[in-house]
Amino acid sequence: MHDELRAALAGLLDGLPPTQAARAVDRLIANYRGRTPTDAPVLRDRADVAAYAAYRMPATFEAVRHALDAFAARLPEWSPATHVDIGGGTGAASWAVAATWTGHRTTVYDWAEPALDLGRELAAGVLPETDWQRRVIGAGMTVPEGTDLVTVSYVLGELRPEDRRAVVAAAAGARAVVLVEPGTPDGYLRIREAREQLTDAGLRVVAPCPHSGACPIVPGEDWCHMSARVARSSLHRQVKGGSLPYEDEKFSYVAAIRPEVADEHGAGAAPARIVRKPQLRKGQVLLDLCTEQGLRRDTVTKRHGERYKAARDAGWGDAWEPAG
Repeated sequence: MHDELRAALAGLLDGLPPTQAARAVDRLIANYRGRTPTDAPVLRDRADVAAYAAYRMPATFEAVRHALDAFAARLPEWSPATHVDIGGGTGAASWAVAATWTGHRTTVYDWAEPALDLGRELAAGVLPETDWQRRVIGAGMTVPEGTDLVTVSYVLGELRPEDRRAVVAAAAGARAVVLVEPGTPDGYLRIREAREQLTDAGLRVVAPCPHSGACPIVPGEDWCHMSARVARSSLHRQVKGGSLPYEDEKFSYVAAIRPEVADEHGAGAAPARIVRKPQLRKGQVLLDLCTEQGLRRDTVTKRHGERYKAARDAGWGDAWEPAG
């Protein structure tokens, strides 16, 4: 699916002057990092949409796919029949859902017609069961009753607080919800706020948190985020420079489900989650964990045998069974 998305994006900027693409990307970066909440569409015209799709879709796809993988690992027997992508723009999250499950129907809501048009164009022949609908993203928004999965990715930071709450409230009506924001302190705070709204609505958190209780992180001292590796496109190199063929997309997320879904499928949160890149030392691995009892560090040494081998292979964001 990732290769198909890259193929669809190839040549998207043909005929668009590089300086125009770079200007559009600069403005869009400011928006997706959440510095300019608005009540108007961020993607205004074809140039904006083409720049966004070429520059941001691969990173958004990878971040959402990582979040969905963590979610699916907690519910391996469950799959959605219906999916709504709120503020889905050109459809990166819909591609990620299609890379995780098959046999579902997706509806993308967005308020920018140029984004929907390009999303429809990119998905033609690859994501056939996808409907693209223009909707105002904010107050008064709803999703169809019985919706299995709602995704909201890199959208909350674009919204005013009251619209943000309305979007999360609409998402909470689904059986499962996955929210993704940039892995910045502000992005984490938006996820934290949305997480509380979801649990207040009766949903259970299944990833990344090992519980549905209060987050143990002290705001302003740290923030919870993960990392996904993204191959750099020519536009990435043009705008950002640098010689590496990849970059690491930092993101914050929460995945939650209705209790009846959890009970039906025997699903639950991981016993612990690795919340920092594991530190490899001579003969030992240091793991920073979030557990149901709070934050802690586990030191796994060679004398732990198979557990040590597993720790050496473990990655940032992975589930982990903490030592007793």
